[in-house]
Amino acid sequence: MSTTLYASAIKKMNVRLMPFIMLLYLIAYIDRSNISVAALQMNADLAMTAEMYGIAAGIFFVTYIIFEVPSNVVLTKVGARRWIARIMVTWGIIAAGMSLVQTPTQLYVMRFLLGAAEAGFTPGIIYYLSCWYPRGQRARAMSMFYIGAALASVIGLPLSGTLLNLHGIGGVEGWRWLFLLEGIPAFLLGIVTWFYLDDAPDKANWLTEKEKQGLMAQLAQDQAQSALHHHRWQPALKSGRVWALSLLWLLQAFGTIGITLFLPLIVKSVAAGHSDLTVSLLSAVPFLCACFLMYFNGRSSDRTGERSRHLGLPLILSGLLLLAALYAPAQWMSYLLLVMMVGLNWAITPVFWAVTTETVSGVAGAASVALINAVANIAGLTFPPVMGRIKDITGNYDYGLLIVAGALILGGLLGLKLGMKKVIESQPSPKKSHKAIY
Repeated sequence: MSTTLYASAIKKMNVRLMPFIMLLYLIAYIDRSNISVAALQMNADLAMTAEMYGIAAGIFFVTYIIFEVPSNVVLTKVGARRWIARIMVTWGIIAAGMSLVQTPTQLYVMRFLLGAAEAGFTPGIIYYLSCWYPRGQRARAMSMFYIGAALASVIGLPLSGTLLNLHGIGGVEGWRWLFLLEGIPAFLLGIVTWFYLDDAPDKANWLTEKEKQGLMAQLAQDQAQSALHHHRWQPALKSGRVWALSLLWLLQAFGTIGITLFLPLIVKSVAAGHSDLTVSLLSAVPFLCACFLMYFNGRSSDRTGERSRHLGLPLILSGLLLLAALYAPAQWMSYLLLVMMVGLNWAITPVFWAVTTETVSGVAGAASVALINAVANIAGLTFPPVMGRIKDITGNYDYGLLIVAGALILGGLLGLKLGMKKVIESQPSPKKSHKAIY
């Protein structure tokens, strides 16, 4: 496949697929994490302690973990377009339905159902991108996808804070308006997905025949170079490297999940006396930093073909910055360190998934991605209640954040080891085609 034809195909994918996929993930992340802003009002209305809130936030991950691998296996059978559309319609209905809860128990049930509905979405999209983007472009593609998640916080946190101001309109609390109005877009976009997405390059009528053939040939070559390629999902469970990657992603998740679900409450404790809208705006800034660092870290890793340092060093620095934030002499310093900590924690995301999808492919690849994501979400299941309990006992989140910092540093050290295998460069080389594509 010529450099010009390769660049043309990638550009078309960047225009056709990436903005839409980023939008889908933005909506997914808002519906998953908007409970963190709703808590500013909801906890008092439902008479919930910090520990009870932690249970509500974490119970989402019970069913999310259980159905993660089966969901991705089904996706490979029925096609991404149908399955992602089904996921979005189902979770949109449940997310909007959370506006109707009257007791903590009802909230637990709805979060439990939301996890079941959304299970498989993130690993499904990651697997979907690996079916389109050759390995030399994959970290950048993953960075653009996860920028959607970071933008969900940049946009979603202030939006959620604004929706809280609807409190009292129609006799309805602001947090109920938040759940209702942020759940509807997922339902509508699920319907659009059915008609918009194509399952693979060979089914895309917006690519030329030569572009289709060239991409499919390159993707087939990438699969042949994978350490594990199989048409059954069971081999993924027997791979030591897959389980090592799962451990790394679990340790990283203490930062992404542990911090994200509590960030508005943490910021409110730092910026005492400010309005809920101000707190939500301050909570969005770290994720704006994450957008830039994910893009540049993924881009740098693809251009150099180096994975190890791009995977391990940002995570180690993230843990060290969190430790510094806990002991900073001024609140503004703690906040700035927290901003950088979140950004660096997210920065490894595109590189991690590039390493993962370079390791496994086929149905085994889909199962591996789902397994890794499911293991990581154990942090979401177990850590929020612990974090809430620590807050109830001590009056602050410091000891919980120490756990997060330790997990990130350990994860970074593991990342340095797992990323040592240099990416096998495809043809044409990323360096030659990079300028024409981005």
